[in-house]
Amino acid sequence: MYYRLKDNYILRGWEKLPYAVVDTRTGRADFITGQQMQALELCDGEIDVSDIFIPETLKELIAEAAEKGIIEQCKKGEGFKDIQKYRKYQNRYISSAHWSITGKCNYKCRHCYMSAPDVNAYEAPHEDIMKIIDMLAECGVMKVSLTGGEALIRKDFFDIVDALLERGIIITRIYSNGALVTENVLRELEKRKIRPGFNISFDGVDGWHDWLRGVEGAQKLTDRAFALCRDMGFSANATVSLHQGNKHTLRDTVNHLASLGVKQIKTAYIAELGEWKTHSDNDNSFGFKDIFQTYLDYIPYFYEDGMPMDILSLAPFFTAGRKYPNKYQIFGYNEEYDPKETFLCTTYRTSIRISPEGRVLTCGMMIGMNIEKLFPAMPETHLRDCINFPEYLRLSNMTAEDFLKANEECRTCKFTKHCYGGCRGYALIEDENNLMGINKSACEMFKGGWIKKIVETVKKCRPTAECPVKDLSMLQ
Repeated sequence: MYYRLKDNYILRGWEKLPYAVVDTRTGRADFITGQQMQALELCDGEIDVSDIFIPETLKELIAEAAEKGIIEQCKKGEGFKDIQKYRKYQNRYISSAHWSITGKCNYKCRHCYMSAPDVNAYEAPHEDIMKIIDMLAECGVMKVSLTGGEALIRKDFFDIVDALLERGIIITRIYSNGALVTENVLRELEKRKIRPGFNISFDGVDGWHDWLRGVEGAQKLTDRAFALCRDMGFSANATVSLHQGNKHTLRDTVNHLASLGVKQIKTAYIAELGEWKTHSDNDNSFGFKDIFQTYLDYIPYFYEDGMPMDILSLAPFFTAGRKYPNKYQIFGYNEEYDPKETFLCTTYRTSIRISPEGRVLTCGMMIGMNIEKLFPAMPETHLRDCINFPEYLRLSNMTAEDFLKANEECRTCKFTKHCYGGCRGYALIEDENNLMGINKSACEMFKGGWIKKIVETVKKCRPTAECPVKDLSMLQ
């Protein structure tokens, strides 16, 4: 009896995680034992796995792999392709990269934290981009999302796409303002037999999108992009930036996007960064109390309108949607945790952010901040050295205990047992030189009683929804 690894699986390993089966359709790595790897390597189409000399333990593992659909029976000689054979990368595991392939943009957004409207924004030359792609492949990065600036503004955009695909790297999402998302772009992706999702910015009906983007007619182009994605079978999520001026449009904005086939929305308040901080000539900035009240007021409308989104994320506050109609989440609330064993951000540890300059960062919010300059840049420094750089390792390994040591106020706070110190990106907004700073949005969530308000509001709107808060003291 002969078996072979199915075509969509490859055998890989990394430092400290030496054995994995990777699904090349999704980039997902399932980590296995050395004995499981030994069993899979027998499934090369050359070895009769029913042979009496093969231990029963390995035969059982082969049967399990067949049941899971990882391997299939074959004729003798129909073995591994070269790309499927075991390979171990000489670096720790990085699952994905969120890559700003350019700092340039075709819009003049009033709130751009990268200040991309600046005509001097950096865009790496083609040769450097290709070297970076080689480094991603050499380190076993399986998934990449592309952003900017405006990712589609690069003239070599499809050269980048082709180079990634040639190296077996999946393009999961493309982030765009929508102006350049055309039928031709989608057809070019279809020709390559890929359908990455799109994340497209939309900032309010009634003219507010045009106002924030700084370009007349921006909404028409964005609406067209969403409709094209819907009609051509590409998923398209929306990112909505909120401020005092457009907060009243939230309900109409969500329903408008739903009518265009958008199934997932993430909102966020505009931070005092980049263009907003430097050039804003308006009084549209939000305080946390304002944004939280806006969100709380909207929650009943969301349920009243039949939950028009699969997932609606009102960041940093509340998440719900029709995908899981009787579930919801509250930002910042966690069950009790062990500070020594809890990392401040798990995303840091397996996913990298690459700036337009090629700097390998732990958080995308660092782009344009002073802290960005602490990190080395590709291609001058190889990716495997970037992720072993002392500052990168220090930030990746930070725990809740480290945060508490740096913040006496939090050590004595009664809410500490449920708060990880909050998102480090939001902390940087408050003080870009202090990654261990206090996240004031998380403080407002707990100390302002918003968790109780959310639970009470949802209970009235959706009595069947399961409350995520187990600590009843939070609701008193």
